[in-house]
Amino acid sequence: MKLFTETLSDGYGQSLSIDELLFEQQTEHQHLIIFQNRFFGRVMALDGIVQTTERDEFIYHEMMVHVPMLAHGAALRVLIIGGGDGGILREVLKHRSVEKVVQVEIDQAVIDLCKTFLPNHSAGAFDDPRVEIKIADGMAFVCEADIEPFDVIISDCTDPVGPGEVLFSSKFYEGCKRLLKSNGVFVAQNGVVFMQPDELINTQNRLSPYFKDTRFYTVAVPTYVGGVMALAWGCDDLQTSQLNVSLLHQRYEASGLNCRYYTPSVHASAFHLPAYVQNLIAK
Repeated sequence: MKLFTETLSDGYGQSLSIDELLFEQQTEHQHLIIFQNRFFGRVMALDGIVQTTERDEFIYHEMMVHVPMLAHGAALRVLIIGGGDGGILREVLKHRSVEKVVQVEIDQAVIDLCKTFLPNHSAGAFDDPRVEIKIADGMAFVCEADIEPFDVIISDCTDPVGPGEVLFSSKFYEGCKRLLKSNGVFVAQNGVVFMQPDELINTQNRLSPYFKDTRFYTVAVPTYVGGVMALAWGCDDLQTSQLNVSLLHQRYEASGLNCRYYTPSVHASAFHLPAYVQNLIAK
């Protein structure tokens, strides 16, 4: 039996059986593999790190999208950095208020291959007339684009190695703030805290100069092993991250969403962090 063994952590990892190899190639930017696994369905990995699977993708995508979208409450324009599999885009477009989504993905091959091998991730989202896809470097876009600002910016980047490393830099966060409306919300994936504590500390130090309210919320995704994943949050309105459950319920019901993981109560509780995470932030 052939195994895919993740190489994210030194001395620890996870292995998934490659029951059928669907695609493998070194693209212009990264090594990409897509394979069938008997437990998680189709799996995509970049540079030796699992990015998404068919079975548990909904957990990550719902929390990355619906927390900032429902906290904002009236987002019309959304910017997505990365997210070439289309899962973030699919969930954003479920919000009827959205008029325009710009998605910046560095690698066209990721979008094309995910359309072919992981079609349920995007579920036709790339063809929605509200969507504009830009094949470009995310760092350059947020720093240089002459474009109307956004209500919500979601950075669905890879881990801070290889092409994704710059998307955890102060310059990137400064660029995102530049493209965000005054009451806008920025979120980004920030790794599994227990396994990648430095990632959380670095983000706290680099993101906090640009927002009055910088914090993290968490989600447990089975294939992102080692404990809860942290999602970074930046906003200048101190109340946006602290909405009461009753208001979140009202917005959720009005949205018409029918989520498999997200609930208003999960939303509110996700900002209450375990002690070891709080201690890292306090450093």
